[in-house]
Amino acid sequence: MNLDLANKVIIVTGDSKGIGEGIVKVLATENAIPVIVGRNETDNLEMLAAIDNQGFQVVAELTRPGECENAIKKIAEKFRRIDGLVNNGYINDAVELENGNYEKFVASLHKNLVGYYLITHHAVPYLKQSKGPIVNIGSKTVETVQGNTAAYVSANGGRNALTREWAVELLNYEIRVNEVVVTQSSSLSKTFKNRAQEVTSIAEKIPFQTKMTTPEEVGKMVAFLLSARSSHTTGQIIPIDGGYVDLDERF
Repeated sequence: MNLDLANKVIIVTGDSKGIGEGIVKVLATENAIPVIVGRNETDNLEMLAAIDNQGFQVVAELTRPGECENAIKKIAEKFRRIDGLVNNGYINDAVELENGNYEKFVASLHKNLVGYYLITHHAVPYLKQSKGPIVNIGSKTVETVQGNTAAYVSANGGRNALTREWAVELLNYEIRVNEVVVTQSSSLSKTFKNRAQEVTSIAEKIPFQTKMTTPEEVGKMVAFLLSARSSHTTGQIIPIDGGYVDLDERF
C-alpha cells in the first residue's frame, strides 16, 4: 500500500497468531519494524520467523504492571524510539453473570482491558516524542452483546471508552487514537466447537461478499490508521465486518 511506514517501530501486543499475525505481516510488507509483545516466547519467535525476522519480540504478561514497564524499557533501549502502538491482546473467556464470580470477572477485565491501559501508560512518553498513533482492537460484542460473556463485553465497552478518552487526553501531543472493531474474523472462528458449521452459518449472514473478515484485512486498516494517510482521524471506532452489524436487517 506504500503507507510510508518504513522503519517505523510499531508495537503489536497480545496473541501473535490470528489478528495479531495479520497486523504484523501487513506492517512487515510496509517495511515497518513490528515489535511483538506477548506472553509466549515460542509464538513470538515463530511470528518473527514468518516475517524473516524483520522485527523484534519481548516476552511480557500484559496483566502485570512490572512486565509491561520492562517491555517498554527494553524496546526503548534497543530502538531509542516508539513510533506507534497496537493494543491487540484479548480473549472471550465466557465469564457470565449467573455462574461467574468476582475473581473470574476481575481476572477477565485484567486480561481484556487493564493490559491495554498498562502498556499504553508506559509507552506514552515515547509516543509523545514521535507523535506516534495508537490503534486499539475491539469487538462487536459491545454493540450486539452475546449472552454469557458479561466480563468480556464490559471490557470491550471499556476499550471503546478508553479509545475516545485517550484521543481527547492526547490531543495536545498530536497523538491520534482510534479503534478497529473486529466483528467476525476467520481467525476467531477457530474457537467454535463445530467450526465448519459455525463458519458457514455466520458467513452467510455477512452482507458484503458473504465471507469472514481475514486477519490481513484487519491488518490493512490498522496500518492505514497508523500512517500519516489518516492524519486527521482520531477518536474513531471503525468496524471491519463486511456490514455484519449495520447492514444486515435480520439482527
